[in-house]
Amino acid sequence: MFHSWLDHWDERQARRGEEGKRSADFVLDAERAFPGGGKITSLEEFCILADQAVADPAFFDGPTENDQGFERKDGWLKFPSDISTDIAENNVVWTKITESGSLDQVLVIFHHWNATARNPLIAGYFSQRGITVVEMAMPYHFERSRPGSTYADYMLCPNLGRTIQSVRQAVLDGRKLIRWLKGEGYREISVLGMSLGSWVAGLIAAHDLAVSKTSLFLTAGSLADMVWTGRATRSIRHSLESTIDLADLRAAWSPLNLENYAHNLARTDLDLHVVLAKRDKVVLPQLSQRFMQGLRDAGAQPNILKLNCGHYSLAIPPYILLAGLSLKGFLSRPGKLAQRV
Repeated sequence: MFHSWLDHWDERQARRGEEGKRSADFVLDAERAFPGGGKITSLEEFCILADQAVADPAFFDGPTENDQGFERKDGWLKFPSDISTDIAENNVVWTKITESGSLDQVLVIFHHWNATARNPLIAGYFSQRGITVVEMAMPYHFERSRPGSTYADYMLCPNLGRTIQSVRQAVLDGRKLIRWLKGEGYREISVLGMSLGSWVAGLIAAHDLAVSKTSLFLTAGSLADMVWTGRATRSIRHSLESTIDLADLRAAWSPLNLENYAHNLARTDLDLHVVLAKRDKVVLPQLSQRFMQGLRDAGAQPNILKLNCGHYSLAIPPYILLAGLSLKGFLSRPGKLAQRV
């Protein structure tokens, strides 16, 4: 009976999340995804560039090493994004810093799609335990929102190129932030990603050796599969399915598929922690399981917690408490690199 109520509760949250979402036109927009790809007009050509991006270790490197322009005041840090978009507000990255008074460890948090608030309870909890918490606004969220928009419709959308650009921008912004944190003297850097934020955190951990611990909440490997099958992205699928099938979407968004970077995530000096929901209708459990198996096949040993709740109900007790305690234990343990020293 309780789980039936829980499923209904999750469905109500999903319906609320659908309010304001609308279908949009399918667009390739290769120039946004791949600099120099402006002449690409076919899906086949787009997928060739996507395949090349997966093989290019520099695709998620910043276009410059310019770390100027950081401004810190009253617990906030802002800096210019290295990717310039057509939305001026989106080109300035805002982060909230909750200090712990220690340089031993910092946790960088990447929120879920369409988040409406940061996580003061999480930030306060960990900062009181010696871990500074830094919450970065992802593209088109919070202070970076597109004027007039009711949700982050440019972060994840049927414009294939803009979605790649947005996720890549989030990764580059996160890596730029991590360089700044290293320069400030923080010794151990961990990243936490929630739902869509888990793709960003996972891509950062796969490409940035400065990250020693990664926690992924409500995650899977293929962003294309998540969008195609997930409860929260029906409007995007509706816009896509008359023009493109799932196989082509997988190929087009292959640079965003964490399964393609499983070996990077299995590096010996990275610790992995994963929290999954058994009743998830947004990130389907079979997609998560496929990703977990891919990590194991690559040699990773992720610490996995599975909770008998849904995507949205992870945020309510007792599930959020269990997830938080599991994360606390993960962050408190010596990392692989520290264990070998």
